[in-house]
Amino acid sequence: MRRLRACLGAAAAVTLAAAGTTALVAGNASGATTALSNRWYAAAPYLMPLDNDPPDPSAIMDATGLKAFQLAFVLAPNGGGCSPTWGGTAAVSSDTAVQSVINTIRGKGGDVSVSIGGYGGTKLGQACADATSTAAAYQQVITKYGLHAIDFDLEEPEYENTAAIKNEIGAAKILQQNNPGLYVSVTTAGTADGTGWFGKQMLLEAKSQGFTPNNFSIMPFDGGFNGAASQTSALTNFNSILQSTFGWDQATAYAHEGFSGMNGRSDTGEYFTQADFQTVLDYATSHNMDRFTFWSLNRDRQCSPPDNGGRTSGTCSSVTQNDWDFATYSVKFAGVTPPTPTPTPTPTPTSCKTAWSASAVYTAGNEVSYGNHNWKAKWWTQNEVPGASQWGPWQDEGTC
Repeated sequence: MRRLRACLGAAAAVTLAAAGTTALVAGNASGATTALSNRWYAAAPYLMPLDNDPPDPSAIMDATGLKAFQLAFVLAPNGGGCSPTWGGTAAVSSDTAVQSVINTIRGKGGDVSVSIGGYGGTKLGQACADATSTAAAYQQVITKYGLHAIDFDLEEPEYENTAAIKNEIGAAKILQQNNPGLYVSVTTAGTADGTGWFGKQMLLEAKSQGFTPNNFSIMPFDGGFNGAASQTSALTNFNSILQSTFGWDQATAYAHEGFSGMNGRSDTGEYFTQADFQTVLDYATSHNMDRFTFWSLNRDRQCSPPDNGGRTSGTCSSVTQNDWDFATYSVKFAGVTPPTPTPTPTPTPTSCKTAWSASAVYTAGNEVSYGNHNWKAKWWTQNEVPGASQWGPWQDEGTC
């Protein structure tokens, strides 16, 4: 889960424009597929490919029809520096593990977006000197993986740092300019009134730089939320903030608005069920919102026991569910009907043998029925009830 994890000068513009062009060529050479429709990138749920017991994306795709994944998170190196890593430890430049995951997804007709930032670690916007160097670091990620989409997850403590947010928004604008067609989402904290003071300052920074992404998404969880009604209320309030900040009408604001939820039990003990997801999905589609995603696929499976002892887990949802239940809502947002799960076939009942009799004598190999089970004698026996003792003379052959 998020909290258990996580303007150019002319010469610079020319240099980065060239880098952007090279990135697309190199990306395609490295195996990038033709871009999916933007609706799929807008629906891509978060997946940690190296942490939190990563699930098999092939299994999720087969079970749900999902085609896009939001891989998380790219950070600055833990030891310092302005170069991209996975989780602060695995350099993007030498990565093969995440590339293998991407190859698997693309091999099945899917694609990925990469999320940068998150809740933990040091962000590149904090570590790099300016927007240009921040963008250059992210361009390495786009080039390496041939990306068609990228997500700026601007959270604590980075979004409390004015210089860091200026770098991130500036970098996002540069990447958008130099990678034509790149889908860019910006994700930030949600509050009951839409987003908090720092979220509003981030929007003002985007306005001042003349940057408009495909969407600004809020995360309405971990802030005293209680089910879908509180989330849709926050989305309505956030829409008003977008209108007042950018001068948009309501429809334009919704067309640039996104939802990023948390499935199951949140870090603060809120619960969001499948029914809550359906309600928010209905709200998002009826208002023509641009994005519907969630944290995370690593958690889209039932804990054992389902409530996980009242704790929040990074590897399961802590609510009763089938595997990948929540992923199906992303598929629906993309405009696709998830496949109907194949029901487990009901086995053909075995016919019952002659009923056991207390007075009859049985020898090894004789078969009887008792308590809707068939039983086979292991040795000579009389008046010993089948199943009365696991060490008794009867071998259970199953229901009948």
